[in-house]
Amino acid sequence: MESVVHFQEIEPEIVLLTMEDRVHKNTFSKELIDGLLEAFAVIEASNVYKVVVLTGYDSYFASGGTREGLLAIHEGREKFTDKNVYSLALDCKIPVIAAMQGHGIGGGFIMGLFADFVILSRESVYTTNFMKYGFTPGMGATCILPRKLGISLTEELLINSGTYRGAELEKRGIPFPVLPRAEVLGHALELARQIAEKPRYSLILLKDHLVAPIREELPSIVEREVMMHEKTFHQPEVRERINALFGK
Repeated sequence: MESVVHFQEIEPEIVLLTMEDRVHKNTFSKELIDGLLEAFAVIEASNVYKVVVLTGYDSYFASGGTREGLLAIHEGREKFTDKNVYSLALDCKIPVIAAMQGHGIGGGFIMGLFADFVILSRESVYTTNFMKYGFTPGMGATCILPRKLGISLTEELLINSGTYRGAELEKRGIPFPVLPRAEVLGHALELARQIAEKPRYSLILLKDHLVAPIREELPSIVEREVMMHEKTFHQPEVRERINALFGK
C-alpha cells in the first residue's frame, strides 16, 4: 500500500516529504504517523542528505489528532507519547524546514514548530486548540511554543485556543516568513538549496549544538504534559466536546 507520506529526493542532498492523507485531511491517522516514522528513519540512516523539507497538500499542512485517537486517550487506551511524531524534526540530525503551506491545527501546528525553519501561509489557519476540547496541551506544545513565539503569545494561543490566519500572526510579529500559499514551497526549496551548500558534518554539529537545550528539557516537559492529561483528559465533558467538535 502506497504511503501517504511521499518521499522525494529533489536533489541528491535534499529530501522533500509531502504529507498527503486526503482521506483524513492530514490528521494524525495511523497511515500518516507510520509514514512519517518510516520516512525519518530512512533519513536517519542516510549519510548523504543535508536538509529535509516537510510540507502538506493543497490547504492542509497537518490537522492534529483524529477523533478516534483523542477518544482513545480519553478512555486511557493510548497516550500521545506512544508514537512520537511531534518532535521528529527536532530529533532529526540534519536541518528540517516546515513549509506550512496549509492549515496547522493543534498537534499538527506544534509538529511544524519543532522544525529548524518555519514558513507559514498568509491564507492558512494556525491554532493550538487543545483547550477547546477541554484538555490541557500535549505534543510538547508547552515546550516549543514559548521558545519559538514568546510567553505572551504562547499563553494566548494555548489558554484562549484562538484561531489565527498566517497574516494575523505576521502582524503579531512572529519571527517566521509568512508568504502567499503558492510561494511557500518554492521559498522552502530555495532555502534548502542554500543550506545544502554547507558541509554535512558541520550542519549536523551546529544543529546539535543549537537545539541541545530543547532536546534536554523536552522529556521532562512532556512528562508533565502527560500528568496534566491524566487529570484533564478523562473528564466526561472532554468526550462531549470531542464528539461535538468533530460533528458526531
